[in-house]
Amino acid sequence: MSESLPTVAVVGGTGNLGAALARRLAAAGRRVLIGSRDRERARAAAAQLGPGLGHGTNAEVAAAADVVIVAVPFASQQGTLQDIAPHVAGKIVVDTTVPLVPPKVMRVQLPPEGSAAVLAQQVLGPGVRVVSAFHNVAAHKLAADGAVECDVLVFGDDRKAREVVVALADACGLRGLHGGALVNSAAAEALTSVIIFINKTYAVDGAGVRITGQLVPPAG
Repeated sequence: MSESLPTVAVVGGTGNLGAALARRLAAAGRRVLIGSRDRERARAAAAQLGPGLGHGTNAEVAAAADVVIVAVPFASQQGTLQDIAPHVAGKIVVDTTVPLVPPKVMRVQLPPEGSAAVLAQQVLGPGVRVVSAFHNVAAHKLAADGAVECDVLVFGDDRKAREVVVALADACGLRGLHGGALVNSAAAEALTSVIIFINKTYAVDGAGVRITGQLVPPAG
């Protein structure tokens, strides 16, 4: 990774969450590449999101980036990861996947591996620094202008990689917080189903997570 701000590829950048993250990061001055299985869809999304965004297939943008954000549904996760795997050795891959299994999306249904993040690490192998984040933020709120009242819990076994992703969350106008080891991602992934239930039960327009208390930044 270069010493300057890393180039960020958003794999699945034509979806709701991917497009919202790409838009926010680009607005914060980051170089962003939009990826899709369909190159033309990626081009159209990049043009719609704003000037200066690159585009290409998922594999192409993964190869060209320093940090790769994967923002696809759980059903597409494994195939997408296998597609980009040859291009992400030594890089940070940010997995946003929540293991929702329709139609019962308000029930926690973690995969046999324990979490989607652990599954991602198994698919990509030990040479890739997998970090998981952005599970509990509403995509439609990210897509709008203005502040989003939501913290982003960031999980990963490599602390320096987590720090990079915490900074990306901050650049999106959120507050990134270290959540510990990658296996801890199971908590945030499971919480998403709880939040969906709360949204429906209490008619909330995109509930989020806030960590209370006076937080002291961790030592470098």
